[in-house]
Amino acid sequence: RRSRRPSRMNLKVESLTLSNLAENKTATLRKPSSTRPALYRIEEGDARAVVKDFSVNGRVFRNLIGRFLIWREKKAYRRLKGLKGVPALYGVVGGLALVLEEIQGRSIEGIDRKERLPVQFFEALRDLVERVHRRGLCHCDLKRAANVLVGDDGRPYLIDWSAAILEREFRFFPARLIYKRFLVDDRHAVIKLQLRHCPEAVDPEDLRRYQNRSLAERAVRKLRDRARGLLQKVA
Repeated sequence: RRSRRPSRMNLKVESLTLSNLAENKTATLRKPSSTRPALYRIEEGDARAVVKDFSVNGRVFRNLIGRFLIWREKKAYRRLKGLKGVPALYGVVGGLALVLEEIQGRSIEGIDRKERLPVQFFEALRDLVERVHRRGLCHCDLKRAANVLVGDDGRPYLIDWSAAILEREFRFFPARLIYKRFLVDDRHAVIKLQLRHCPEAVDPEDLRRYQNRSLAERAVRKLRDRARGLLQKVA
């Protein structure tokens, strides 16, 4: 089936301000909390986009944490520019809001209770994750199924890059060991999701590595979990 994804927007991000972002809001996707930004849809003419907006958070949080996270996520999207399966970044408004391509599709979170996704979806997802890794980036939060979408075209899409890390940031020992562990976790997340839908198609060797972890791996995982926990609290 052909995708209903919109063509590239004619919305000019350069003309947007934090105040008129709210004026163009047509739907709230997630209300803000004390440590999480608002998510909403904006429209201007036939152009639609999703906005991640920290400007609605408290003054201290938005200026110290929000600006930093927007800057980091912008770097991730720029590294992934043009990669099919990742939303396009249309721009940043006021240093506090990301304007992103809206993907026509649905989260796979809980979808296994109603239907099973085909093995071809997970083959495409695995390929997408590897293409991300080849660009020197790790998502780090794929175990959260809400960050994986099945598009109206049947293909996988990865969203929410707020916890992503760049390989060059972990290039020195022992940080590079943690980065390698995050790469493994991205791959294991695909296996975990596939086990819910078509477990019979999981490669036996991949399953063995997923189920059996050495003591060294467990030690690195503890360091990884601490780092991920900090990122997820504000993502």
